[in-house]
Amino acid sequence: MRDVLYLEQIEQAETLLKPQRIEVLRELAEPGTCGEVAARLGQTPQRVYYHVKRLVEAGLVDQVAERKVRGIHEGIYQAGARTYWLSPRLVGRLGLRRAQDEFSLGYLLDLMEEVQADIADLDRTAPELPSVGMSGEIRVPPELRPQFLNDLQAALQDLFTRYGGAEGDAFKLAVACYPKGEDRD
Repeated sequence: MRDVLYLEQIEQAETLLKPQRIEVLRELAEPGTCGEVAARLGQTPQRVYYHVKRLVEAGLVDQVAERKVRGIHEGIYQAGARTYWLSPRLVGRLGLRRAQDEFSLGYLLDLMEEVQADIADLDRTAPELPSVGMSGEIRVPPELRPQFLNDLQAALQDLFTRYGGAEGDAFKLAVACYPKGEDRD
């Protein structure tokens, strides 16, 4: 079972985003049969099998074994991942058009989508995944915003220049700076 399955196909999202199927996926965190899942959910095995079959077809559930019970072959299934991430491309963006301007919100959305896809593609079985995450709030008076953005760009450019050679391990550095909205509860 993978840690993360990054969904980029609309058919996968459509298959996943049904409440009954999400419940089936939760039950299949550990391998089980349709009958076992049906009993835990208070459903019929046929109904659960229908959903499991759709999840298997979409690549969200795997058949991990099979056993013979009273002459009938019974599949044992397991969720394909612990977590499912939907690509923002599947949802689309309302009210914001994509933009290549590095000062636009559209560019930030594209950047965050790229970071999400990169993280989903990491090999979680690797013995070491050196990474760092940082977040903070900076308060800048309006008259100092241009200077702040210039300083930020200069600091990043210095890092890119200093460590941007062709040798060594490749790391991606993504920095997002945006106006802070209201605090969420």
